[in-house]
Amino acid sequence: MPRAKFFILPLLAVPALFGCSSPTPVELPPPDDAAKAAVVEKPGVNRDRLVRTADALFTDTRNAETRALIVLYNGRTVVERYAPGYHQNTRFISWSMAKTITAVMIGQLVADGRLKLDESVPIPAWRRPGDPRGEITLRHLLQMRSGLRHTEAGNPPYESDEVRMLFLDGRDDMSAYAEAQPLEANPGSKWEYSSATTVILADLAARALTASTNPVERMNVVRDYLRTRLFDPLGMKSMVPEFDAAGTLVGGSLMHGTAQDYARFGEFLRNRGAVNGAQLVPSSWIDFMTSPSPRNPGYGGQLWLNRKQPDGTVQWPGAPSSTFSMNGHLGQYVIVNRSNGVVVVRLGKTPDEAHEPVRAALAKIVTLFPRE
Repeated sequence: MPRAKFFILPLLAVPALFGCSSPTPVELPPPDDAAKAAVVEKPGVNRDRLVRTADALFTDTRNAETRALIVLYNGRTVVERYAPGYHQNTRFISWSMAKTITAVMIGQLVADGRLKLDESVPIPAWRRPGDPRGEITLRHLLQMRSGLRHTEAGNPPYESDEVRMLFLDGRDDMSAYAEAQPLEANPGSKWEYSSATTVILADLAARALTASTNPVERMNVVRDYLRTRLFDPLGMKSMVPEFDAAGTLVGGSLMHGTAQDYARFGEFLRNRGAVNGAQLVPSSWIDFMTSPSPRNPGYGGQLWLNRKQPDGTVQWPGAPSSTFSMNGHLGQYVIVNRSNGVVVVRLGKTPDEAHEPVRAALAKIVTLFPRE
């Protein structure tokens, strides 16, 4: 009974809402010339419907603040639009979309034979006799089930590990901070999303490429590897990755690039790691990244999958279960649906508690296109 009163009393306080079965539909203005110009003449689906659906990302206040939208259909740009103040050359922060790029780099290092997926990772402190963290493998880290005590988005925020690592006591040597945390669960037994985990992956990339502890050397070898093995072949000329004072890539959250370059990366994932006939990473690695983590079917290897999360929700309601995405703080998304050849990029600034309508609007775009 006390719980029932909790829901009834607010309704009595606002009688105008009492008895309503559903919210009043939001009436949007008709698309203007800018909205129409953002969509090509023959997009492969009903153009008027696509114009209206894309326009809602910019005009419906529930989807605020969308700053850039790109839709690719079978590799062709069919929608490209920017909010005032942003354009094709604007570099947008990746936030956690960077995790997926880091994971692809790790896949390339595995293919090179420099790292092993199912062996203890080469972190000296973890390899000391009796340290239980020596059981952590690369697979565990990629699937967010290391068992390390990493608290993401905690309350208060300044006690969250990603905040402490990025901005407070861990900021000068982020991987040292992340790797110093003890286990809270057996490796492989618990799923827990963690930006600190991806910084450990970035540290492993540097360790695989150089034995030097010099920050400049560490930064240069990773930056050059990303550029020559990934960014340049994909045509992602705008990409600027950030590094900490120890020379470690901030691989969980800090890369910058244009909307077009994020779209190129999404298309690369749609093509299972290939571009222009060249396989930059084994297709089996992309298959691994898009396969469910044993502890969370809605997450793969540094990618979000359109399957039920532990709380019962899905990322992209109504879209095929094969859909997957790169998700970043404040509503940065690259969505890939191989079944109909669609890649959608949405960049902006939306509070984390207000993502649901944005995701619904983006899922509507994905499902407009016919399955092949």
